[in-house]
Amino acid sequence: MIGAGSGGTAVTRRLVDAGADVLLIEAGPSGIGIADIDDPTKWMSLGRGAYDWGYDYAPTPHVDNRIIGIPRGKVLGGSSSINAMMWYRGHPADYDAWEASGALGWAFKDVLPYFKRCEDWEGGASEWRGAGGPLRIERSRVLHPVAAALIEAAAELGLPVIDDPNGATNEGAAPSNFNISDGKRFNSAQAYLWPVLDKDNLTVLPDSEVTQLTFVGRRCVAVKHLMDGTEVETRATIEIILALGAINTPRLLMLSGVGDPAELGRLGIVVKAALPGVGRNLQDHPLVRAVNFRSKGPLGAVTDNGGGSMLNWKSNAGQSRPNVHAFPVQGRSAVAGLGDKYDLSGNVFAIGTGLMRSRSRGYMRLLGTNPGSPIEIQPNFLLEPEDVGDLVDAVDLMIELGATKAYADWFDGYAAPERRLNRANMVQFIRAACSTFFHTCGTAKMGDDSLSVVDERLAVHGLEGLRIADASVIPIIPSCNTHAPVTMIGERAADFILESARKLRL
Repeated sequence: MIGAGSGGTAVTRRLVDAGADVLLIEAGPSGIGIADIDDPTKWMSLGRGAYDWGYDYAPTPHVDNRIIGIPRGKVLGGSSSINAMMWYRGHPADYDAWEASGALGWAFKDVLPYFKRCEDWEGGASEWRGAGGPLRIERSRVLHPVAAALIEAAAELGLPVIDDPNGATNEGAAPSNFNISDGKRFNSAQAYLWPVLDKDNLTVLPDSEVTQLTFVGRRCVAVKHLMDGTEVETRATIEIILALGAINTPRLLMLSGVGDPAELGRLGIVVKAALPGVGRNLQDHPLVRAVNFRSKGPLGAVTDNGGGSMLNWKSNAGQSRPNVHAFPVQGRSAVAGLGDKYDLSGNVFAIGTGLMRSRSRGYMRLLGTNPGSPIEIQPNFLLEPEDVGDLVDAVDLMIELGATKAYADWFDGYAAPERRLNRANMVQFIRAACSTFFHTCGTAKMGDDSLSVVDERLAVHGLEGLRIADASVIPIIPSCNTHAPVTMIGERAADFILESARKLRL
């Protein structure tokens, strides 16, 4: 098992529980007992730190030629150890779209049992939710005033208010679901790994980066990885499962000769398997960070993850399901360049908004043949004019929300932007403020077309002994944070692996 993030920890736990011998190799450290990881209010400080890979999206004119950082967890738990702790699965139609695209057996009715299997939801089991699963999921004990005001403001503008965005509908304003327990982050490592760390059939190897896959014919038989700076090779008995994430999984595949022959040939890498879709179909949710408002007074201590609630709505009434998302920020929120253009001093709160059904597609490509060589990662944010139009509508609504009666105790004028904008200036603001939700996915997609990399059982096309269980297999980005769907993918992958192993024994 390569990678100890949301998908990898779920696979590992289920295989260990079934009695399989598992070696889990993770490039980062254990992260156990790190105060800044445990504290939900400190998650923003973890980017660019010791537990982050430090990747960037390449600049384009569509985002004012800015580099956009992409925090990705390099630690047990992966990005669930440094993210905003949101547990959200999006709309059922998101997964029906997966099946329609060629990922057979991945419609919502097929994946809902696995979502429920992940969960220990504070509200108990229901038709929509699970209880007793590994991951604790809770709402805020006491919503911060700016988070409560978002829900009230949405109602004031005629938008629905719902109890649970992971329930029967996700359209409307609601308290957020968090992977938080007793006031502390509850990441995938704590949920899936900690209870089995003492099992004889599990070996966890942190601080060991995998550099290459080894093939004998069409079968993947071993991995090369670093131990104390020395490269060693470890052979697999049954299967090798990749869960390095939507950047490092395609990177490892390409370094190992699995990918587009033209791309591999450009770098002189011998082709082991011609799969043109490796590194293609990259998707993420563009975030406008953010609409900032002046506050009439101090906001008080930060609670939860600095947010607390969320809003999903349709930017156009003709949409079949919500396509835009918003969340409160208990303080200022701005990308570096935006902070230089506007005065955000003093008491400020913000509302961030983003597009959950973006149309843009990007790519990642190698720029060298060594494991440490740079890579180009390009989501093509705001390339599609329709994406820009949806975000104009979203930011317009944020400006309206701040001026509602619900925010009357706090709103003291606009800070960024400083006033209502015409469309041209709004587009300029969006390009300057565009950031990422850190939901990179799709770079080794599941399906049966020419760009698909894995089949519906997550096995790599044309190869044996190699499976993928991370965000790279997502064919179409769902309208949500990716932690929940990737955990679900890990749960399903474990079932596929165990079924294959049983067939081998027959």
